[in-house]
Amino acid sequence: MGYEQLFLFAGGLGMFIYGMQIMSQGLENAAGNKMKSLLEVLTKNKLMGVALGALITAVIQSSSATTVMVVGFVNAGIMNLTQAMGVIMGANIGTTMTAWIVSMGEWASFLKPSTLAPVAIAIGVVVMMVGKRRATKDVASIVVGFGLLFVGIDNMSSAMSGLKEVPAFTQLFVSLGSNPILGILVGAGVTAVIQSSSASVGILQSLAVAGLIPFNSAVYIIMGQNIGTCVTAMLSSMGAKKNAKTAALMHLLFNIIGTVIFSVASIAFFQIVNPSWGRDMITATQISTVHTAFNIATTLLLFPASNLIIKLAKKIGRVNEEEQDDRVVSLDDRMLQTPTIALQATMREVGRMGDLVKDTLDVARRVLFTKTKEDIRLLRDDEDKVDKMCAAISDYVIKLTRLQISDREHENVTRMLQVVSDIERVGDYCENISEFAEEMSEKKLSFSDIGTNELKEMIEVCADCYEYAIQAFMENDKEKALKVIENEIRADELEVQLRTKHIKRLTNQECNTEAGIVFLDTVICLERISDHARNIAEEVLGTEMDDE
Repeated sequence: MGYEQLFLFAGGLGMFIYGMQIMSQGLENAAGNKMKSLLEVLTKNKLMGVALGALITAVIQSSSATTVMVVGFVNAGIMNLTQAMGVIMGANIGTTMTAWIVSMGEWASFLKPSTLAPVAIAIGVVVMMVGKRRATKDVASIVVGFGLLFVGIDNMSSAMSGLKEVPAFTQLFVSLGSNPILGILVGAGVTAVIQSSSASVGILQSLAVAGLIPFNSAVYIIMGQNIGTCVTAMLSSMGAKKNAKTAALMHLLFNIIGTVIFSVASIAFFQIVNPSWGRDMITATQISTVHTAFNIATTLLLFPASNLIIKLAKKIGRVNEEEQDDRVVSLDDRMLQTPTIALQATMREVGRMGDLVKDTLDVARRVLFTKTKEDIRLLRDDEDKVDKMCAAISDYVIKLTRLQISDREHENVTRMLQVVSDIERVGDYCENISEFAEEMSEKKLSFSDIGTNELKEMIEVCADCYEYAIQAFMENDKEKALKVIENEIRADELEVQLRTKHIKRLTNQECNTEAGIVFLDTVICLERISDHARNIAEEVLGTEMDDE
C-alpha cells in the first residue's frame, strides 16, 4: 500500500467515524424526549432490556457507548446486573444498524456512496443553513452525517481497490480464513484500537467492496470484532465499583462465549461441510447479514443461560450484589454519553432529594414538641445528606449544560438547578428548627397550649405546600402547582396573624419570653419554607415541558 492509498484510507476512516458521530448525535437529539420512557423500561424484565439495548444502540450507533452507559447505570445503582445483562445483549444486535446503512450501495446504483454522499451532504448543509428550528437542524445533522459516512466508506474502498492485484495482500486475508484464531485476533485487535465495532465493520466492508475478503475470513474477523468492542467498557469500568466492573465483565464473557460457540460451528462448516463457500469473496451486504445473524443467534442461544453468565461474572469479580451502596447521589459521568437519559436520571435524583427533605420536614413537624435527641440527630444527619446531594446534583447539572442538548432540555436543566437550590434551602430551615428544639431542650422551655396549636397549624400548611411543590415538579402538574400558590398565600397570612397574636401574649406576659422568641423564629422559618415551595411551583407554571 503506497502513501497515497494509506492517506486516502486513513482520511476515509476518519470521515466515516466523524460522519457516524454526527449522524448518531442528530438521531439522539431528534429522538429527544421520546427517550424519556427508557429509564422506566429499565425496571422491567430482561427481555425488555434486550429491546432497550437494541433500540438505544441503533440510535447512538455504538454498542461500546451503550455498554459504557450501562456501566454508569450500574455504578450509579439505578440498574441491577440482571437488567444490565439484557441491555448488553440487545446492544450487540443494535450495533449492526451501521453495517446495513453501509451496505446500501450494493442494492441499487443510486444508493452507491459515490452517488448518495454528495447529494446527502448538499441537502443537509442547505437545510442546516436555512432551517431555524432545532429539530430541523437535527434532521440536517443526520443527513450530513449520512453523507460523510458514505464519503468515508467510498474513500476506504477506493484506497483498497488497487490492492486486489497485489498477491501478498490477498493472500494475507486468505490465510486469515484458514487460521480462525488469527482472524478472530485481527478483528478483536483492530476494534480494540479504534474502539468502535461499527467503524471496524465499516473497514471490513470497504475491503469487501474492493473484493479482497474471503467469506470465512470475514466471519472470523466479525466474531473477533465483537470481543474487541468490549475493551471500551472494560476501560470505562476502571475506578468504578465492583458491580459496574462486573457489568463490563458480563459483556466480555457474553461475547467470548458466543464467539467460541459459533467459531467451532463455522470451522466445521467451512472445513467439512462447504469449503468452497468459505473461499468465495464476501460482499458488504453479506457482511451485514453475517454480523446481524451472529448477534441475534448468540442472544437467542445465551438468553436462557444469561443468569449463569451473571453468576460467573460475579464470581470472577468477587461481587456480592446485595452490598449496600454508600454513595449519596446515583449519577455517573458515563451516562453523559446519552444526555437525554442522563437528564432523566438527574430528574430522578432531584426527586429523591426532594423526598429526603420531605422526610426531614416530617421530623421537623414533631421535633419542636418532642425535643428528643434522636429526632435532632436524625434531622441533622438528613440535612448533611441533602447538602451533599445538592452539591453533587448541581455539579452534574452543570456538566449537562455543556453537552449538545435541545433548547427544551436546556430549559429543563436550568429549572432543575433552581429547584435543587430551593430544596436545599428548605433543608436548611429544617436544620434551623432542630437547633430551636435543642435550645428549648437545654433551657427546659416549652410553648403554651395556644402557641403549640398555632405552630402545628402553620407546620401543616407549610409542609403540605412543600409536598405539593415536589409532586408538581416531578409530575409537571400545574394543578398541584396552583395548590402550592394557594397554600403559600395561606402561610403568609398565618405568619402575620401568629406573629401579631404572639406579640400580644408576650406583652400580656402570657408566655415565656425565651420560648416566645423561638416561636417567632420558627414561624419565620416555616413561612420561608413555603416561599421556596412557591419558587418550585412557579418553575412548573412558568415553563411548559414537552410531554411528547
